[in-house]
Amino acid sequence: MISVDSSVFIQIVNFLFLIWILNKILYRPIRDILAKRKDRVAGMEDGIQTCLKEAEEKNTQFSEGIRAARSTGAKQKEKLIQEAENEEKAIVRQINEKAQAELAKIREKIAKDAEEVRQSLLQEVDKFANDIGEKILGRAV
Repeated sequence: MISVDSSVFIQIVNFLFLIWILNKILYRPIRDILAKRKDRVAGMEDGIQTCLKEAEEKNTQFSEGIRAARSTGAKQKEKLIQEAENEEKAIVRQINEKAQAELAKIREKIAKDAEEVRQSLLQEVDKFANDIGEKILGRAV
């Protein structure tokens, strides 16, 4: 059987002393290092989450900026196209007006020239008639 004597108490005291020494020298520093590492990792994870949120916000802002820029660009493009079409219509209208004016001048000149030719032919009709009659008859009329 087991008998309890004073050596058991010494062993218990020795065991407790050894646990206390190991706790002071080995276990507590390791636990402190593990706790610090856990805190540092948690801090880094928080920093990573913060950076990810900021990156997502900046990405969203960038996408919205791109969308707004494309919208503005499309509106400006449509505006420029409309202005170009209006300017083209104005130029075509001016050219048509100028062509119509020139055409009217040419028609007026042709009518004037035709009238002058008609008047000169009317003045010479008698002479031509006499000349033709002389040539047909072969004698002076």
